[in-house]
Amino acid sequence: MLRFHGDAEIAPGLVDLAVNVRQETPPSWLTGPIAASLAHLARYPDPAEATAAIAARHGRPPSEVLLTAGAAQAFTLLGPALRPRRPVVVHPQFTEPEAALRTAGHDVTRAVLSEAHGFVLKNLEISPEADLLVIGNPTNPTSVLHPAEDLAALTRDGRVTVVDEAFADTVPGEPESLAGRRDLPGLLVIRSLTKTWGLAGLRIGYVLGPAELIERLREHAPLWSVSTPALAAAIACASPRAVDMEREIATRLAADRAHLVAALERAGVAVAGRPASSFVLIKVPGGESVRAALRERGFAVRRGETFPGLGPDWLRIAVRDTATSDAFVAVLSDVLGGSTC
Repeated sequence: MLRFHGDAEIAPGLVDLAVNVRQETPPSWLTGPIAASLAHLARYPDPAEATAAIAARHGRPPSEVLLTAGAAQAFTLLGPALRPRRPVVVHPQFTEPEAALRTAGHDVTRAVLSEAHGFVLKNLEISPEADLLVIGNPTNPTSVLHPAEDLAALTRDGRVTVVDEAFADTVPGEPESLAGRRDLPGLLVIRSLTKTWGLAGLRIGYVLGPAELIERLREHAPLWSVSTPALAAAIACASPRAVDMEREIATRLAADRAHLVAALERAGVAVAGRPASSFVLIKVPGGESVRAALRERGFAVRRGETFPGLGPDWLRIAVRDTATSDAFVAVLSDVLGGSTC
């Protein structure tokens, strides 16, 4: 079930709380360049300008940036390019890194974060022999934001530490991001432009890291893997206007998330940890039947048992506008019959 993702929960007529992609229409300064790029589809895509734009955004040289067809493609490059002997994936988190490593023929060790500690890094032990470590921040599906210093402490010579920051721009100001850190050995940061900007169908992401590691990944990336429209999106999303708007969106998102969490807590529903991203993780008794009942009442939510370290009583809920959240919590409360978790 590692390759099960939230889009599989969606069906016509259901309110989508299963996919963590912002649903608002992208602004014209983003859709305009994407549309204009369609006039140039006869040419092979040239990533140079987009690579330079992303590099400038993060204060790095272009040699330290690799554009990918969504963040998920980056995970498929890790095994073939790095050939790790002892890869470790921190769970619960997005399952594609482990799935990609296993597909490439690698045995993966799981380091599972504790529910009792709120799924934070407290007391997590990583073998010093681990030569590849993958962790999300903020972590999908827990929505936990790990302190940058805790992540930095995981890096060391002889180890490639991959931090999945696909949801970093959902946090106002990105205070715990390592995207600009060039001083940490073996650090790769994977980013996505699909979540905040509603571009999941366009597939655009990138990897930041030391030039030597980026070149190894590049050697295993498909030729012309990032399309011309996706490159246009990358240029637009790297602009100062985009960064400012990201922060505004993240601030509004934080308020909407606080509203959802408060409503869930009033309904007696347990929320995992301290959520910091565009989704929250909840625990309800009889999760499978609750999820089925929610579907019958018009809401699609993300099942939890496909994430290592979680079980069927866990459900992930995307943060939407307050009216949608209120409607969802009312239905959830009715499904639970007023019982507490």
